[in-house]
Amino acid sequence: MTAEESLREGDLDESLRQLQMQVRNDPSKAALRVFLFQLLAVLGSWDRALTQLNVVGDLDAAALPMVQIYREALQCEALREDVFRGARAPLIFGEPTGWLALLVEALRLDAAGDGAAAAAARDTALADAPATSGRINGEPFEWIADADSRLGPTLEAVLNGRYFWVPFSRIRRIEIDAPTDLRDRVWTPATFTWANEGQAAGLIPTRYAGTLAEKKQALWLAHLTEWVGGDAAGARPVGQRMLTTDANDYALLDIRTVELAVDAPPGSEGGPGAAPDHG
Repeated sequence: MTAEESLREGDLDESLRQLQMQVRNDPSKAALRVFLFQLLAVLGSWDRALTQLNVVGDLDAAALPMVQIYREALQCEALREDVFRGARAPLIFGEPTGWLALLVEALRLDAAGDGAAAAAARDTALADAPATSGRINGEPFEWIADADSRLGPTLEAVLNGRYFWVPFSRIRRIEIDAPTDLRDRVWTPATFTWANEGQAAGLIPTRYAGTLAEKKQALWLAHLTEWVGGDAAGARPVGQRMLTTDANDYALLDIRTVELAVDAPPGSEGGPGAAPDHG
């Protein structure tokens, strides 16, 4: 069985074993190194994935733009893990607000073992956050949020090589191409149009933080979404990201467009503003 066949069967360990044999037999073939980088990223082997990505850049100059984009994405993963265990704060896209600060504080309280205070902070944040209407794939909604209540009406994104939380109220449009590569199971490329009409290309983490702690490899491949961690109030999603609205739930990889009814922000708001330091 080849690495590709093992991958289609969902056997990541065997796929890795086969692929490493292929790379040893043909170490100068850049396509194999790209495949290996992507597979290692699915497995969460960030340092090894970065090593392979750097080799790709050495072997194929035409791949350097891709190498740079995903080098930055890999480097953001350690920070992202720190954010969700309450050790560091994310950068906030635009001016920080009280409800966003409460969402970040709730993660710190969770990490400190104060679940009741975390839940209270999160409830207040979600009550105070603005509702943003719009359309997903042409279907209308009155409000939108991530299915993970830790995020609420914000979206994780890697922009200009940095990890952000982006409120939906600061986005006018998101365009997402259909997945074509294995790396899309880890990061989804997207084009953002901001409330102030500026545009940027970025990556949306396809999988939820904590996914790799689960045993089911279909979750690692973002083939599905499951909820873990207790009762409905305390459960959190793992596997493929989902957006939820008052009308429906949407798996990230099924979304092609998100259009949001937002006003142009006053002054300079709409870009990365006074954000918490990552340190």
